[in-house]
Amino acid sequence: MNIFSICTLCGGLAFFLFGMHVMSQSLEKIAGGRLEITLKKMTSNPFKSLALGAGITIAVQSSSAMTVMLVGLVNSGIMQLEQTVGVIMGSNIGTTLTAWLLSTAGIESDNVLVSMLKPENFAPVVALVGIAMLMMSKNKKKQDIGTILVGFSVLMYGMELMKNAVSPLAEMEGFSELLTAFKNPILSVLFGALFTGVIQSSAASVGVLQALSMTGAISYRMAIPIIMGQNIGTCVTALLSSIGVNKNAKRVTVVHMSFNIIGTMACLTVFYGFDSLLHFTFVDESIGAVEIAAVHSIFNIVTTLLLLPFTNQLVKLAKKIVPDSEEKENSVLIDKRLAATPPLAVSQCKDRTNEMAAKAKDALQEALLAIFDFDEKAVRSIEKKEQKIDEMEDHLSAFLLELSSVSLTDSDSRIVTELLHTISDFERISDHAVNMIEIGRQIENNAQNFSENARADFATLFAALTEISELTVKAFIKDDRSIALKVEPLEEVIDELTARIKDKHIERLRKRECSPELGVYLSDLLINCERVSDHCSNIAVSVIQLDKANLSSHVYLNRLKAERTPQFIENYAAYENKYRLASE
Repeated sequence: MNIFSICTLCGGLAFFLFGMHVMSQSLEKIAGGRLEITLKKMTSNPFKSLALGAGITIAVQSSSAMTVMLVGLVNSGIMQLEQTVGVIMGSNIGTTLTAWLLSTAGIESDNVLVSMLKPENFAPVVALVGIAMLMMSKNKKKQDIGTILVGFSVLMYGMELMKNAVSPLAEMEGFSELLTAFKNPILSVLFGALFTGVIQSSAASVGVLQALSMTGAISYRMAIPIIMGQNIGTCVTALLSSIGVNKNAKRVTVVHMSFNIIGTMACLTVFYGFDSLLHFTFVDESIGAVEIAAVHSIFNIVTTLLLLPFTNQLVKLAKKIVPDSEEKENSVLIDKRLAATPPLAVSQCKDRTNEMAAKAKDALQEALLAIFDFDEKAVRSIEKKEQKIDEMEDHLSAFLLELSSVSLTDSDSRIVTELLHTISDFERISDHAVNMIEIGRQIENNAQNFSENARADFATLFAALTEISELTVKAFIKDDRSIALKVEPLEEVIDELTARIKDKHIERLRKRECSPELGVYLSDLLINCERVSDHCSNIAVSVIQLDKANLSSHVYLNRLKAERTPQFIENYAAYENKYRLASE
């Protein structure tokens, strides 16, 4: 083996890691929001959590990515520590699929169909199909599938390069002497953990071991503890991701490490204990790529079956290693680690904006109820909501801008654009709620009172505002275009209501039935009401734009007002009839 073989080995590893990265990213895009839907189905049932963990890891082709995702979710308060244990166990099982795919490199047969299972034979065909889909298709999803195929081909080609690079090692005496050191199981475990920790991919380290096994120089005695060590080494990624997170998120990493370390210690003890009693004859025989994949799967399945009944104990151990402190930890709205999984990050941003929308609606409706029935308790409640909404807008804006710079699917890209437009509207609605309650405070402090007619008019306007806010938030949360289409007709009715209330106030001033001082409060209230309905209209248009990606908001509104579709006219007439001023 010369310097060129070493370069080929490193290059093969680079191809492998790059192919794995590209394939993993595209798989995440294909999975899309289904990752979020799957995680939301999480229950206390450990077997379901196990299946979910395995399924998601197979989907994203990385147990490390799965653990980083869990750290982010727990740090954001979306998941509880107890929910993650089964998922972590399942992800260890799911990651063994890659080893089985890599084991096809060792297939030898004269049969054409069987020979096509070898990477060197089928990888070029897969790459050709992938490139054709990338270059010829304009459909984003088909392009992502093409990228997956190309990534898989690069991964397999890297495996083939590594196999060819290490093949001369079988004839080197020095290599055989070096391998004798790995007959010590403790040293083998440490080597497997260290190597996997450096390249941060258990799939890649198993792939290197499978390539070495094709020289015939690797025995079961050497490979078994190395495979166990590789599972410990894959925890390095989770360990790095836990820097700067809250204590509960740190415990996710502790659970992951505890699971692998305890599993390794238990399996090594059982294996070598039986070996000392029964003297296994196969341990000094050469191990192949298929057998390595089998050992990898058996180890993870046995460890899971062994520790699954003790999930509560693993959680207690994590809490002992990372104890609670008296200092209150700051909550995280959305953990930045979720940006590594864009579909999940987009979905979480949508959920957080839904919370923001509900808070803005509640703040507005509290203000409408308290303007003429002033209550300091309501003021504190509204101001608290408004402050929280401001914080949410700052965090969401920064995260969404960061997220918009990464590669997203067309659907996720439209959602990010919608959220960037709407969060400022929700924040402004809460600002107007504060403005309204401040006007109520001024009316109370200055001992001013609107006439009964004016109060009745405002009651009608406030009822219309309550309905438009409910329609808007419901349309946004449910992404329901049919509900969103009802907002603009009601917004026009509210505009007309504010104009008529202003005219009626001027009429009362002429008759000296109302004081000029109240005119200032009335004008300010009407301006805030009108602005709230405008923001509701903006949000509704964003929901419609999400459904019709090429539709401009100005184009839509102008067309809607110019065409006056039967649906618009029907909704407008219904709202106009529903919200009539008392004296009309």
